[in-house]
Amino acid sequence: MSDTLAKLSRLLKKASDLPAAPARVERPRPGLEGILPGGWEEGRRGPVFVARQRFSAQHQHGAQPIAWQALPQPMAAWARDPGLQALSSAQFAFLDTETSGLSQGTGTLAFLVGVGRFVEGEFSLAQFFVPDPAQEAQMLEALADFLAPCRALVTFNGKSFDAPLLKARYRLHQIPCPLDGFSHLDLLPLARRLWRDRLPSRTLKYLEEAILAAPRSEEEVPGYEIPWLYFDFLRSGQAAPLKGVFYHNAMDVVAMAALLNLTAQWLADPHQAPIEHGLDIIALARLFEDLHLWDDAARLYERGLQTDLPAEDFWQAVNRLSTLQKRRKNLPQALRLWSQAAQAGHPFALVELAKYEEHQRKDPVRALSYVAQAQQALQTAALPEYQKQHWRDDLQRRQERLQRAV
Repeated sequence: MSDTLAKLSRLLKKASDLPAAPARVERPRPGLEGILPGGWEEGRRGPVFVARQRFSAQHQHGAQPIAWQALPQPMAAWARDPGLQALSSAQFAFLDTETSGLSQGTGTLAFLVGVGRFVEGEFSLAQFFVPDPAQEAQMLEALADFLAPCRALVTFNGKSFDAPLLKARYRLHQIPCPLDGFSHLDLLPLARRLWRDRLPSRTLKYLEEAILAAPRSEEEVPGYEIPWLYFDFLRSGQAAPLKGVFYHNAMDVVAMAALLNLTAQWLADPHQAPIEHGLDIIALARLFEDLHLWDDAARLYERGLQTDLPAEDFWQAVNRLSTLQKRRKNLPQALRLWSQAAQAGHPFALVELAKYEEHQRKDPVRALSYVAQAQQALQTAALPEYQKQHWRDDLQRRQERLQRAV
């Protein structure tokens, strides 16, 4: 393996020395067409190996269609890029890379780049393959041509990995990077926000199965095997094992389109969206609360509380909703929730009721009663010790102040 890595490094260095207008590079490994999907196409710097697929507007990835129209305002606000909302679906590119390693150093090559975009209502997927590291510049030029109509990138962990890696490769070859100036929507942080409390994993493959109901076929290869399969190909010339890599990459791109469609529907109309799990509804409520869309957040919390939530998550949601209602100056609703939680012995609610009696009703005696109940509840509360100590200190100060006022 060390010999292969050394050879790859030498070839990458050679590729980085290419002039701005290199001579035509002959196509290597002419037998690829009969083994891997795709074929050779003429590019600006020479031939490029590309696999292409087209999916109809009605295509579904599992239970979810891949076609969509525009991003809703809450999603653009969450991405902190209002300009995303003004773009049509045809201006978005869904991109995923398969690389020779997990770092972003000079020796890491994106040997397969899958990218999809909507063209005349269909989803056009192109996979650009580098059969020889010396041919990387040809692939990058062809990729730039495919991305030319687009203005935004959709990835899964692409802000941290795929986009910086590709930008570095374009700089290395002194080729203008087509991603410069693009908006970027990374679906991984959104997936973590929506499903971190319900799912044990937020990998794209896991989300396909758990959320999109789209399990992969036997062609799938584990992601951790992909760099070694490419190194084996460079050493042996045997391309057949890479068929699974092409399948893996294609499914990643299609899955991103389906996942974006699903999450865009949820954020566009969360109250009518057919969301089955209560924890997903609560996660949406938190997201809308963070966006300061408090009316929507309150409605979502109420909807989530009507589902069969685990006890701990139920009371956490009650806590967040009551705090939100207090912030919205809706004290009747906040009091209703605090009373409900206080009856179940939750310290946060007893503390809030003590605050209400002290500051709103000016009744130090009732406030002291709630303080005492909160101190008692803390003894058996399932809270971290540091949190309990915070409440104890707060309640002790509150008790001393109230006793002086009695």
